[in-house]
Amino acid sequence: MRLGVLDVGSNTVHLLVVDAHPGARPLPAHSHKAELRLAELLDADGAIGPEGVDRLVSTINGALQAAEDKGCEDVLPFATSAVREASNADQVLTRVREATGVDLAVLSGEEEARLTFLAARRWFGWSAGKLLVLDIGGGSLEIAYGIDEEPDAAVSLPLGAGRLTAGWLLHDPPDPAEVKVLRRHVRASIARTVGEFSRFGRPDHVVATSKTFKQLARIAGAARSAEGLYVQRALTRKALEEWVPKLAAMTVDQRGRLSGVSEGRAAQLLAGAMVAEGAMDLFGVEELEICPWALREGVILRRLDHLPTGAAAALN
Repeated sequence: MRLGVLDVGSNTVHLLVVDAHPGARPLPAHSHKAELRLAELLDADGAIGPEGVDRLVSTINGALQAAEDKGCEDVLPFATSAVREASNADQVLTRVREATGVDLAVLSGEEEARLTFLAARRWFGWSAGKLLVLDIGGGSLEIAYGIDEEPDAAVSLPLGAGRLTAGWLLHDPPDPAEVKVLRRHVRASIARTVGEFSRFGRPDHVVATSKTFKQLARIAGAARSAEGLYVQRALTRKALEEWVPKLAAMTVDQRGRLSGVSEGRAAQLLAGAMVAEGAMDLFGVEELEICPWALREGVILRRLDHLPTGAAAALN
């Protein structure tokens, strides 16, 4: 069965096409991505303006055409924090449905954390023991912990790299005072959640997902994506502590020239690094491993798990 998962995120609209059936690993077949930066299109009232909605509709139509071209039998569409928190979310969803036929499912932050945790659990397996999973998106930070496929604790914090960059880092390079104030805000926000997780004991394995963590691991010396999906990639707190002041002293253009950093994400890299460093420090994590699977794979896995028995048998 060929499925498409359409992720309307804070930074990008990403269609991932996979060949999948119950009990098997979803195999990527195609990726269609467009940078939209919805979080940056909000007006003073927190609404997505007419131009932003038009761009969203056009981008979704392009993704649907790509899904049709690649032979998708079904598309699973969802939206995360940028749409979830827009003051005119209902109007945006109605316009998208009328213009494209797509009924976007708006995930809560906790749902994002739980689905990302499911993907990480399936990737690493039961032998990984108790997992702590961190995910930095454009609009939010998700944290989840557990020993089963459903986490024991899952939270979402408004600490996305795009959100923090737009709201706190107003100069290029950023003013040292801005960095100091943002650091305090990030750490205070994360610290409020630590107790909720610490009562479960220390994790056996800490993993991270998302483009932000992948790029941070890459500049810290991890293997390039071209070296394969199954190459282990890690990020240490020591490396982050060395890189955060370096990134703070760089312009966006200089960050964009770092190996493994995409031009579109360069502006957000410092804020993302500060969130990653704060989370690792406050949770007492010295090293974490990068997980290739994240929210999109979690959505696919959950869909496959809930196929009716007859439908599942027909797919095999």
